[in-house]
Amino acid sequence: MKRLHFTNFDLAGFTYWDGVEAFDKLKIGLRLRFERELDNKYDPKAVAIYFEEYKLGYIPRANNSEIAKLCEQGYANIFDVRINRISADEHTESQIGVVVHIISSSEFQNK
Repeated sequence: MKRLHFTNFDLAGFTYWDGVEAFDKLKIGLRLRFERELDNKYDPKAVAIYFEEYKLGYIPRANNSEIAKLCEQGYANIFDVRINRISADEHTESQIGVVVHIISSSEFQNK
């Protein structure tokens, strides 16, 4: 087994960041990355989600606690983060679905 499902969620805050600029470049299966935001004044466990240089939003508060801990300890790259749903007709906070898998230790060591 190369990956293990960890969680999935709708991207939070898509309205407020670079989603509009990046929307036409996004597609299902596209790899994203996490960045822990220790200085976020609105959420002490904030984990931002990026595509290239575009900040797309955040992991919702209900889902970010465990991922935030792992990112703080330097394990952000154990996650395979991808878009699993794009719904242009939905409310902006429901347009992008994200799935998170944990990659195998052999893949993690090769990163």
